[in-house]
Parts: sequence; structure tokens; C-alpha cells
Amino acid sequence: MAKTTLGKAINAGLRAAMEADPKVIMMGEDIGKLGGVFRITEGLQKDFGEDRVIDTPLAESGIIGTAVGLAMRGYRPVCEIQFDGFVFPAYDQIINQVAKMHYRSAGKIRMPVVIRIPYGGGIGAVEHHSESPETLFAHVNGLKVVTCGDPVDAYWMIQQAIASDDPVIFFEPKRRYHEKAELDETVPPALKLHQAKVVREGADATLFCYGPMVKTCLQAAEVAAEDGRNLEVVDLRSISPFDLATVFASVKKTRRAVVVHEATLSFGPGSEIAARVSEECFYHLEAPVLRVTGYDTPYPPSRMEEEYLPDLDRVLDAVDRVMGY
Repeated sequence: MAKTTLGKAINAGLRAAMEADPKVIMMGEDIGKLGGVFRITEGLQKDFGEDRVIDTPLAESGIIGTAVGLAMRGYRPVCEIQFDGFVFPAYDQIINQVAKMHYRSAGKIRMPVVIRIPYGGGIGAVEHHSESPETLFAHVNGLKVVTCGDPVDAYWMIQQAIASDDPVIFFEPKRRYHEKAELDETVPPALKLHQAKVVREGADATLFCYGPMVKTCLQAAEVAAEDGRNLEVVDLRSISPFDLATVFASVKKTRRAVVVHEATLSFGPGSEIAARVSEECFYHLEAPVLRVTGYDTPYPPSRMEEEYLPDLDRVLDAVDRVMGY
């Protein structure tokens, strides 16, 4: 079985979705002839035509506004936002139209829109190219927010998102686009779109993570094992909604938890996990839930991003602290 990269797995998933449903349409800046900045849509316009893989003007609000109209008429538009920091001109449309149309129409109008956003740091990019805005979308009722952490999930989750009748913000960890894994497209997905995944079994503490931090946490678990610590690693996969059943089950088993993400500390996904675990698993905890995150500052210049991003040392330090209680 051949190995494929996360980026190529998304491309294959997009292709499979377009082959399965002629109502699936791709829209975005430079996604057609160029194949996207990261070449995620490479070859799709050639094979499906310019009517289904559309190179749009540089106008994010227009892209999403057009997608709203298409969705109301039975299409399933998949919109690419070129970089995370470019999504904000479209924020008005996403929040006031995409997220609310189904509720506003008392369920009469479906809004099957997928908005793909490459996100996160670690690529040495300039300003507005390395942000982690997932928290902003997770706060919005009516939106689903998911992110893949490996090629297998990338292939299946993008198809599940496109098949959903709910609007989905699909975050893609850009610094993991070239990570490889074996992918068998004939094996159905083991999990639904909003289920978390235990990627490493453990007994001493749980590392909760998603997207670009899954690899970092797996590396931390390997290093911790050299010191005799057996860490469980859970890839949340879905940020809104959380798979709280898997979260609670893991915490009740290990009794200690550390949440790791690139988004800022305050009001981030880690805050919600910590609050829910404290409410539901209080008597199981041997230590408070700790968080390893980005800092409460704008994303720094690329030469400083290694100081900003959660890394192996920061995760292991949190493990030391949580085990010290």
C-alpha cells in the first residue's frame, strides 16, 4: 500500500467527492490552473472543467456570498481561503449568512458549504499567513469546525464534510501537508466526522490535541516513554462539536490531562476542554487540567515563531507538572 501526503490525500478526497456528486463545486483564488498555493486542488480543473473548479476574484466575501446562493439552490460549494489570515473579509458572510441561514429559515434552507482554511504556523511565512483562528469559528452557533491531523483523516474527513448538510469550517494544518502515511481508499472510515480518535493508548496522563499538534504530542509521548511515563494521545479532530464522550473516558482512565493547541491560551478550545472535564470528571482528576498553547499576542514575525509555538519541551514540561501533583 503506497504512502501519500496529507495534501495529496485532501486532493484525492476532493476528487472523490466531485466524482460522487455533480453538485459539488470548488471555488477559490488560484485553485484552478495553478492548483492552489499549496497545490491541493491540482488537476481538478483540468479533469472537471472551469464550471466546477472556479478561479474566483481576490474577494473572500464574494466567494462566500456566492457559495451561500449556490447552496440555497442545491449545490455543495467547497470554498478555499488561501491562508488563515485572509478569511476575515469573509467573516461577515460566514457569521451572518452561512451560520444562521438554516436556523433563520426554521430548517427549510440547508447550507452545505465547506470552507477550507490552511492554518497554523511553522512554515516561516510573513504576516497573516500563520494564524490559528479556529476559536473564533467555534464560538459561532450554526457552524461545525473540524481539522485533520494525518493523511487518512484528511482523505475521509473532507468527503464527510462535503456530504454534510451543515456548514463546515475545515481547517488544514499547512505545515503537515507533506507528512506521509499509508492510505487505503477502499477501507471505509472508522469514525464519523465529529468523533475524536485515540491515536496512542496510555495510562498515566492524556494529551488532547488536534491538527498540527498531533505529531508534536506523539513525539512527546515517545520521549516520555523513555522516562517510564505512559501517555495517551487523543486527536480531537472536531473542535465544534467536541466528542466529549471520548474526552471523558480518557480522563477517567488516566486521571490527568494536558490540552495542546496553537491557538491562544485565553478563551481557546483548551479552556472549554478544561471546564468540561472539571465539571464532569472532578472526582476522577488527580491534577488540574493544564494547557500548552500559543500566547495571548498577535502571531509574531517568522523569525520568532519557534518561541511562540507549542513544542516538545513545553509539552513535556506540562507533563512533568501534571504528574507532580
